[in-house]
Amino acid sequence: MIINRIHLVLICAGAALLPLFAEDYSGYKQVRVLGGLIEYRLDSNGLTVLLLEEHSSPEATFMITYLVGSRNEVTGTTGSTHLLEHLMFKGTDKFNKESGTDVFRQLQNVGAIINATTWLDRTNYYANLPSDKLELPIEIEADRMRGLRLREEDRRPEMTVVRNEFERGENNPYYSLDKEIFASAFIAHPYHHSTIGWRSDIENVPIEKLREFYGTYYWPDNATISIIGDFETKTALDLVKKHFGHITPAPNPIPQIYTTEPQQRGPRRVVVKRTGQLGMVGIAHKVPEGSHNDTFPLMVLDYIMDNGKNSRLYRTLVDQGLAVNIFNDYAPFRDPGLFIPYAYLAPGITHMQVEEAILDVYENIKRAGVTPAEVDRAINQLAAQTAYARDGSYSIASELNEAIAMGDWTFYVRSLEEIKKVTPEDVQRVVKTYMIEDASTTGHYIPLPAGGASIGNNSAPSSWIKTKNALFFRHEENLTHNGPGSFVRDDFGGKEFQRAVSSPEGSPNKSSRPAVGFADSIVRKTIHGIDVISMKTSVKDVVTLHGSLFAGDFFSPSDSLALADLTGYMIDKGTTRQDKFELAEKLESVGAYLSFSVGVHNLGISGKFLKKDLPTVIDLLAEQLRQPAFDPEELEKLKKQRIGQLKRSLDNTDTLSSRSLSRLAFPPEHPNYLPPLEDLINDIEKVTVDDLKAFYARHYGPNSMILVAVGDLTPKTLHRAMKDAFAGWTGGVDLPKVPEASAPAPGPETIVYMEDKPSVSVNIGMPISLKKTDPDYLPVMLGTYIFGGNFSARLMRIVRDKEGLTYHVRSRMQGDIYSDGLWFIYASFAPQLLDNGLLSVRRELNKWYSDGVTADELRAKKDTLIGSYKVRLATTGGLAGRILSFVQRGYPVTYLDKYPLEVEAVTLESVNANLKKYLDPDKMITVMAGSIPQDKR
Repeated sequence: MIINRIHLVLICAGAALLPLFAEDYSGYKQVRVLGGLIEYRLDSNGLTVLLLEEHSSPEATFMITYLVGSRNEVTGTTGSTHLLEHLMFKGTDKFNKESGTDVFRQLQNVGAIINATTWLDRTNYYANLPSDKLELPIEIEADRMRGLRLREEDRRPEMTVVRNEFERGENNPYYSLDKEIFASAFIAHPYHHSTIGWRSDIENVPIEKLREFYGTYYWPDNATISIIGDFETKTALDLVKKHFGHITPAPNPIPQIYTTEPQQRGPRRVVVKRTGQLGMVGIAHKVPEGSHNDTFPLMVLDYIMDNGKNSRLYRTLVDQGLAVNIFNDYAPFRDPGLFIPYAYLAPGITHMQVEEAILDVYENIKRAGVTPAEVDRAINQLAAQTAYARDGSYSIASELNEAIAMGDWTFYVRSLEEIKKVTPEDVQRVVKTYMIEDASTTGHYIPLPAGGASIGNNSAPSSWIKTKNALFFRHEENLTHNGPGSFVRDDFGGKEFQRAVSSPEGSPNKSSRPAVGFADSIVRKTIHGIDVISMKTSVKDVVTLHGSLFAGDFFSPSDSLALADLTGYMIDKGTTRQDKFELAEKLESVGAYLSFSVGVHNLGISGKFLKKDLPTVIDLLAEQLRQPAFDPEELEKLKKQRIGQLKRSLDNTDTLSSRSLSRLAFPPEHPNYLPPLEDLINDIEKVTVDDLKAFYARHYGPNSMILVAVGDLTPKTLHRAMKDAFAGWTGGVDLPKVPEASAPAPGPETIVYMEDKPSVSVNIGMPISLKKTDPDYLPVMLGTYIFGGNFSARLMRIVRDKEGLTYHVRSRMQGDIYSDGLWFIYASFAPQLLDNGLLSVRRELNKWYSDGVTADELRAKKDTLIGSYKVRLATTGGLAGRILSFVQRGYPVTYLDKYPLEVEAVTLESVNANLKKYLDPDKMITVMAGSIPQDKR
């Protein structure tokens, strides 16, 4: 898969150079020891190995990074790095599907979270897994480094998979604009083209070219192995030498990129016109390569521009009603890159208004500079991020991977100390130096209604000349499905982190089997009616909060569907004591995060902060929950933002397909019924401050509140803070009983036609009379996971991998914590492959339903779920989220230990019997959203 751009938040383990105390090992040369990391070089072939032992949990991450990305491609082979990355999963003589030893089955069956990603400067493959299974990914990666079977019969179906990935990206207005900006900004350097490549290259690149690419770059002296987590150094080095030591170095020098981008001699502009809802503006300026000293003030500028409500872009654009969402896109690359603020226009605002506002931010910095307080806040935020990024072995390996790609892994360790040296004068200097008109590329995305002319007064000046089409592709990892239970959210005041293009499976969810007695470390206490749960772990300095109370969309009255949503999102818009900027400053100045979201049933609470700031965060949480101001001016701003966000959702094929399915499957009074987005938009307009106050008075209070805190904390400190902050708070509601939904009679296929969408989103499903706490839930869940739960499940193995019809196809259960839920399949297909895709999915569905699952499938997926459960609990966020989920269902905290035992106890007979008891393919509803061919409409 291709990886989306990520903001490189680099972790510092204390940047001092450590004494070279690490031992020498036979067959290796020790190169450097820095920040707890030890670099070795394998004598036989030049393979670099980076090790960081961390024994807080029995999991580890193995990652191999190859110094080859889309910058190594030329015309005709664009996208080859990414396509080759997909083909790396097609097998070797030792690990292949024909013998049942393919990579995904081998690793997922021991509980590993695995994937691969491709980006501009590198390709990486990783496994986050129980540490006693570390040899397996080492053996697999060594085998496929030189043993890959690159066959034409594998390329053909995988090409259509990658093409569907490309098509899914084309559905997104942001990617449409971003690719044009990069293509216009770079005319000589290969950053010009997308990581996923040109469609014609994806379709036509011959297998001989891919073999040539593989034979050029996949060698040990062009790779770095990172092993992070619970292992012993000698054992790890012995395993690497055992499996990699016999491979020779590259027979020829690895080709180096010598093309440099010529100096830009004037501003460039690009316009993208496509069917859509909201306009966008992006203004890119060229900035130096990551190894340049100006990278550090640019990183600080990145946070000053966009991280929180006190950032320059939020105050200028979002708070003033010019944009509904903003994010700054910057990451250090191996070669000079781009620094790009992006803004989604608020309804009724023109592109030129937003463009001028962004440029005014730069001009103000050039003229007046930035304040010491802004620089201090940004540095503190970056320092906190370095601590957060130490939370789990995969997080460390991932950040280290980006530093390797940039050209120097020590950047990962050194960056924070260098960032701390940045001054206001440094930030002003880099703005004056790089944010100049002659080095700029400005892009406007102009939405068109179905049929053609621009919407509103958003068109660009007629003098603009559209530059040649090109693509720099980045997308959300695995293009995360917006299921029927979701109501699209955005953080209006924080960074929108972009990621690289991720391959077959998506980003890791931390999971794994806990040790017996794990729950004994949890402290649970009721404080002023709030269920407070805490757990101290070995992570240093970091604390994660997850919480909830009943105040979600289900509680909105039928004549004011958006009331709960607006109430929840007003909670952080100021209190009776402080306005939103004062509240935000107290959090942002120490790098803490505290946010609220509104789901179907709950107001969600999320936070992350350093240990020392726990009392401050709890005080601010209580103040916002207990004393919201409900300021009329803030309400009007929020309305505009929410309407804009919902209009963005009207562009999303996944969202419209899944929400349509929810309305066909459930009656309007059911929590899983999601009203049309147009109805929500209309209802937003009607909500008043008095409505908010009345809803708040009825639904907010400690009665149903749960708060889980996990990390480097003392339960007594948390309890004391909660007692002080929440004393005297009362109120809240219980959840009313919800009647079960009966399966409706399926009608004809439902089509939501959307123009200019080259990938069609499909949902096939039905209501299922099960909650997560029902005895039959686990058997049905296991059967569903076998059918479509991961890459080695039936749907992905057959419909994607064998037949090449889609980038993703999955099955899942949803909306079933508090009520009966939804069982569904979701997939995406190119319009021309839609009929074949539907036929294939329904064939496999009927076969799975009629024949059931096998004993071998059940055994394998039990191992996957139980093993991955342990890995998931290896981070404070994963652990806090899992505890909250169990407690919301009414389980005691001891269920944390009991859950793997219950999965293990499920029988084959119960799985197959319950699939027939609760499901029926003949009763399932099909919904499709996208540019459906005329003969299907």
